[in-house]
Amino acid sequence: MKATPLRLALIGDYNPHVTAHQAIPVALQQAADTLGMTVDVHWLDTDTLPESLHDFDGFWCVPATPYRDTDGALRAIRFAREQRRPLLGTCGGFQHALLEYARNALGWVDAEHGEVAPDAKRAVITPLTCALVEATDTVRLMPYTRIAEAYGTLDLEEGYRCRYGVNPEFASALLEGDLIATGHDCAGDLRAVELLGHPFFVATLFQPERAALKGIAPPLAIALLKACQEQSA
Repeated sequence: MKATPLRLALIGDYNPHVTAHQAIPVALQQAADTLGMTVDVHWLDTDTLPESLHDFDGFWCVPATPYRDTDGALRAIRFAREQRRPLLGTCGGFQHALLEYARNALGWVDAEHGEVAPDAKRAVITPLTCALVEATDTVRLMPYTRIAEAYGTLDLEEGYRCRYGVNPEFASALLEGDLIATGHDCAGDLRAVELLGHPFFVATLFQPERAALKGIAPPLAIALLKACQEQSA
């Protein structure tokens, strides 16, 4: 009897010219092949999300912001967080995972993303001191975390295409509870987080999906599908 395919939702506004959007479906197929499973990938534009998200086994909140509908992206992230569905957020997905957590877990109802609300008093996401556009940088992972387990190492070289990251003014308060820092660059800036007590809620400012375009199955794509498989069993 053939196993039922996993249903994975990609949260973001598809653009065929965005490198990450080209890479993510390839990454997921490579990961599925590695694990010997089948995955059905569904793009969900932020402004046309279905009313119910219960049909999806997992979520990947993808790069390329600003999204057409910030609230739509945050609704999907909140669903994954509260309903314990595996979620991976990369680049813009990292930023919005932090924003959703700030608003709905910490109760910071005035939390904003500086890309769409640059004058907000509580902009938890603000421009990086040095934009990481088509850049590669080192990342040091925290041991005994999901992301370290996925990579099997603590030292990475990863690619970015990003202009925004966590506002240092709010970083400590954001990371006081179950959301923890799991990766930093060589300057000590935050590059990855995950949520304690959740089956798989991992977000990175870098774009691990880019490895797929070099024929390498990204470890985080494999880890995401493994978590989906375990949750749906």
